[in-house]
Amino acid sequence: MAKPSLRLIISFAITITVVIYSAHLCNSQSVANLSTTWINNNPTIIFNSSLLFPGYHMTPVLSPSSASQFVSGFYCFSEETTSCFFGIFIFGERKYSYFETQNSSILQEPQPVWFANRDRPVEVNATLKLTGNGDLILEDADGDMVWSTNTRGKSVTGLRFTEFGNLVLFDGNNATVWQSFDHPMDSLVIGQKLVSNSGQKLIARTSSFNFSQGLYSLSVQNGQLFGYMEANPPVVYYQSTLEANQNSINSEKEYVAFENGSFNRQTFARGSTAQFMRLEPDGHLRVYKWGGSKWNTVADLLISDWGDCWYPMVCGKYGICSSKGQCGCFAGSSNETGIFKQISYKQTNLGCSLVTPISCNHSQYHSLLELKNISYFNLYWQNSYTNAFDNKTGFEDCKNACLRNCSCKAALFVLSYDRTSRGCMLLSEVFSLIYDEGFSLMYDDNSYDRIFLKVQNSPTKQSLRPIDFPRKKSRIDKIILGSSLGALFGVCLLVGSCIFIFKMKREPEELDEFFVHEVSGIPTRFSYNDLKTATNDFNNKLGEGGFGSVFQGTLSDGTEVAVKRLTGISKIKKSFLAEVQTIGSIHHVNLVRLIGFCAGNSNRLLVYEYMSNGSLDRWIFKRHQELTLGWESRRKIIADIAKGLAYLHEECRHKIYHLDVKPQNILLDENFEAKVSDFGLAKLTDKDQSHVVATLGGTPGYMAPEWLSSIITEKVDVYSFGVVVLEILCGRKNLDRSQPEEEMHLVGLFARKAEEGQLLEMVDKYNADMQLHGAEVVEMMKLAVWCLQSDYQRRPSMTVVVQVMEGLVSVQDNLDYNFINAPARRTMTATSEDMDAIDDGTPLIASVLSGPR
Repeated sequence: MAKPSLRLIISFAITITVVIYSAHLCNSQSVANLSTTWINNNPTIIFNSSLLFPGYHMTPVLSPSSASQFVSGFYCFSEETTSCFFGIFIFGERKYSYFETQNSSILQEPQPVWFANRDRPVEVNATLKLTGNGDLILEDADGDMVWSTNTRGKSVTGLRFTEFGNLVLFDGNNATVWQSFDHPMDSLVIGQKLVSNSGQKLIARTSSFNFSQGLYSLSVQNGQLFGYMEANPPVVYYQSTLEANQNSINSEKEYVAFENGSFNRQTFARGSTAQFMRLEPDGHLRVYKWGGSKWNTVADLLISDWGDCWYPMVCGKYGICSSKGQCGCFAGSSNETGIFKQISYKQTNLGCSLVTPISCNHSQYHSLLELKNISYFNLYWQNSYTNAFDNKTGFEDCKNACLRNCSCKAALFVLSYDRTSRGCMLLSEVFSLIYDEGFSLMYDDNSYDRIFLKVQNSPTKQSLRPIDFPRKKSRIDKIILGSSLGALFGVCLLVGSCIFIFKMKREPEELDEFFVHEVSGIPTRFSYNDLKTATNDFNNKLGEGGFGSVFQGTLSDGTEVAVKRLTGISKIKKSFLAEVQTIGSIHHVNLVRLIGFCAGNSNRLLVYEYMSNGSLDRWIFKRHQELTLGWESRRKIIADIAKGLAYLHEECRHKIYHLDVKPQNILLDENFEAKVSDFGLAKLTDKDQSHVVATLGGTPGYMAPEWLSSIITEKVDVYSFGVVVLEILCGRKNLDRSQPEEEMHLVGLFARKAEEGQLLEMVDKYNADMQLHGAEVVEMMKLAVWCLQSDYQRRPSMTVVVQVMEGLVSVQDNLDYNFINAPARRTMTATSEDMDAIDDGTPLIASVLSGPR
């Protein structure tokens, strides 16, 4: 009789649990009114999806009917009170257990399909608020706002969570004002769409348990479905044409929808249970269906004939994927062994690395290694590298271009689909490769794809280039030649000695004394021999400017530096002092850092941090280069420049005017972080000083109209910044003599296109990613217009520009597109002392400053 009693007790306990759980969900509302707050402090649902995944819990916010398999709420790792998210989950089924407490229950295998704060977790006691003015906001426990729908003042009357897993803000007419379906994370649920050219995209998470944005994304653009991998530029690893749908006509936006059993042109098994699709951290797009005890994979949609080998990082960087899906490193022949090594023999998918890293300081020892029977992971070259194809480019030209470019890690010579065009691509990163013995048989020796990897050789392995010596000359020829050279040498020596003695008498003591006393506070003082050794006798020139040349070098501690050697005695003192005073004692992530200096005898050198990607102009002005910057990279660079200038204008002890903002003075590090450089023309003023008097300086084309008066403010930098922004967005120089005369001057052409309502035509037409984000680029152009106002008082400060970039401030309306007229005389006046400081000279017309109208 004991056993039946036990069964009755257990049965009763389970029944009670079901009643409490059901009551809990039924009491959870699916609709909320304005001025409602939810606090993340009452976890009532325990998730326990697998033994490999730590336990976690949820504080429900809104739940639809009990028939739905979705729930919204705060989700936290049970062991980390600082790792909480607000989001939406799909679960397989409800599971009841008498082992749980009375107010708890288990949802089987819940999977997040949307998070509001995927990149910024909150803590326990964070709050979700539906404010009285219709904004849904997420605040951390300390009150900081983490996320918002930005729907304030849009007539929102309530919040609804639908049975299909959509969180909706609606107005008095029950029309949707905002919905989570329009802001996907890495997943889609049945009925959800990706809309073309709307900014919607799936972005994979970093890893299974790290929800922040990862490498892969999926979006619809111009009638195509694209799979991207984040790189520079972003790489297209998947592409397909959208399935025609009736909703695409009548100028409505095209989209791809996830339906039960289909996605775009692909079909898979339909199901009556819960389904969702997710873009995985490895780039796969998988469809999942609840199978009764776990989620089963129904389909893997982004596939090709190469299988897993087609994915960019399936075997990591430099890794080679075989037809069987195995990963390895290049072994090479007997004289090529030891070039690559496996990062982990237990996890071969982590890729390979070079045994001897590539060094730009020893580029003379670089060589290219051709990989036989090997192709690259991706065929969608036209979308990833828009200017790759050039039928005139040959193998040797392609290889030499890579050897001359230090950032190039591999040269890829490829064919188009129809084999009518070929071209060379220089890769700054080498992702996974594909091995196939039959690959070289696809085409003849002169037409198939070929890949060359750059490697660093030992100096002892380099063979000297043979030298062709001339034929022996006769004895008389030698005597005549020797006499002539001797006489010429004597004359040159005499003249040089006179010049040297004359200059030594005039300035060395004065200059040395100046430098010794006025550069105190600079981190390090180097000797000339130190820098001569560091730069290999000034052998590797990076560039040249008005005040001297810049050379690449490596200090004794291994620090890579750029050494600027000033030339021109009359200019040295002013330029050196300007750079030292401005950046010698300030530090900002978006300003190039001064490491030290050399001031001895006639040598004047400045030592800066090395910026491996060089100046901005090399990335935006070359139309047919293999590597270009996409929209997100350019937007980030614009924001970096703005932050650097805002720091100079308003956050330093003194107000600093740069006075020479242009792409050549914007440097990019290895992560394409932009830093303002070259302070040779900079001026320091007191915080309360509203203007300075300056002689005409800067670079024509970037100079504001008020330079004509020689009385300037920090707004001259704002104007130059506006010109630079236009150049970045349009992908061309302010003055381009290769264009027809009416299109030669960018600012004038831009003003004309604005009047005609054709600003989309100004977007960089040589970059596919910029074209795809044309609407966003045009919006950014409005910021440039604000900065280019001919009246300096109408221009924003650089701090306001930063706020615009961060979405905190809107661009001013009623902007004047007549940028380049010289303004009327300002109300500010110059003192007689100020005017004495201005050099006499003929006034310049406005076209000299910013180009003709």
